[in-house]
Amino acid sequence: MGLLNFSIKGGNENPTKFVANARNFKVIVDEPAALGGTDHGPNPVEYLLAGYAGCLNVVAHLVAKELGIEIKKLAIEVDGDLNPAKFLGQSNDDRAGFQSINVSINIDTDADQLSIDKWLKEVENRCPINDNLRNTTPVNVKVSTFEVAA
Repeated sequence: MGLLNFSIKGGNENPTKFVANARNFKVIVDEPAALGGTDHGPNPVEYLLAGYAGCLNVVAHLVAKELGIEIKKLAIEVDGDLNPAKFLGQSNDDRAGFQSINVSINIDTDADQLSIDKWLKEVENRCPINDNLRNTTPVNVKVSTFEVAA
């Protein structure tokens, strides 16, 4: 199988609200009112955390099936702390992103602990979002200007 390409396209509706199109889905990204937003959707870092949990969920079920582990129920919580000072232009001391990300997985299964440990190691190894968060990924940004009709 070759590379899969995923993409989104969108634009801003106001300084904090961005509306993206992903396949046939509309995704609204906004900041809470406390951060100057209109609170019409999760903010970018909440989407990152949700995307991570969603990816872990898919890979967890895929790997469990391959290993013959029955997952009766799976719950995932993801959180992280970030210092908003850099994002707000108030300081350059800390990084702009999360200081760390914490994942808590609660699984209902009859599998023994050794099997669960093997499962988790494989899930962490194969989850694309986990890979992107743990490893440097080249990011290429280009800027162009809108053409103004004469």
